[in-house]
Amino acid sequence: MDAGVKAKKPVGPADRARKGSDPGAASAIKSVGIIGAGQMGNGIAHVVALAGYDVAMNDLKKEAVEQARATIERNMARQVSRGIITDADMKQALKRIGFAPDLAAVGEADLVIEAATEDETIKRKIFTDLCPKLKKGAILASNTSSISITRLASVTDRPERFIGMHFMNPVPMMQLVELIRGIATEDETFAAARTFIESLGKTIAVSEDFPAFIVNRILLPMINEAVYTLYEGVGTVESIDKAMRLGANHPMGPLELADFIGLDTCLSVMQVLYEGLADSKYRPCPLLVKYVEAGWLGRKTQRGFYDYRGEKPVPTR
Repeated sequence: MDAGVKAKKPVGPADRARKGSDPGAASAIKSVGIIGAGQMGNGIAHVVALAGYDVAMNDLKKEAVEQARATIERNMARQVSRGIITDADMKQALKRIGFAPDLAAVGEADLVIEAATEDETIKRKIFTDLCPKLKKGAILASNTSSISITRLASVTDRPERFIGMHFMNPVPMMQLVELIRGIATEDETFAAARTFIESLGKTIAVSEDFPAFIVNRILLPMINEAVYTLYEGVGTVESIDKAMRLGANHPMGPLELADFIGLDTCLSVMQVLYEGLADSKYRPCPLLVKYVEAGWLGRKTQRGFYDYRGEKPVPTR
């Protein structure tokens, strides 16, 4: 998960207080609730805890949070071995991460970040159930990679304090966070979110609230086109990935990257683009649909465009 890239040093709430440069809502964020303990949720918890914030993680099952903590500890240990953080940093950060047994426990945080699966129906239900349990001044954020922030905010009781924070995967490694304000997001909320993200040592790209924002508006159609290239028999999995790695100098081939992201997530983003922009160039490739229907979602299910069940990944086509 960690490629050994040295990230910016997190600033954190204590440092901001010492600098005295954080007025209003921006200085009020001291604790963070995270809903969803999967790949994105545990990555966000990792960087947030390292930056000095108390973290309350919630998932449908306590076992998911326990597994997330084990993943975080393993990834932090890698960072220690590479000199990115110290052993003391790791121990202190792990102490800051706790289990929130229900949404009421998450609602006590100053900022709550939803990091559930990329499904609008699920996200809307989470926000509807969560809002009555949030404290009055809390900021609500979604880590959605494609869904309208304005539309998600509309089901809450605080659209003016709702914002999109799209972290890149894997979160501890990737420097960028897309910041997306909905039509009702107030300036104070935007300023607080910006200060918070910068305190994590991340770099911000501000996007307008259009389907898939910036990164996935460009990246996912490229992946979808790679799947079409496979579907139409232009090249094999191996040749397509090799061509883009060596011909375009990409660190990872598009089909390997799709497996890493999750083919279900790739399909969800393409469906948002296709439905939101009504342009046939965003039509999801039928082969991508077929893989998702088969439950071959990539690395997380051990099969996608590659089979990961052996010692080395083997192309499935």
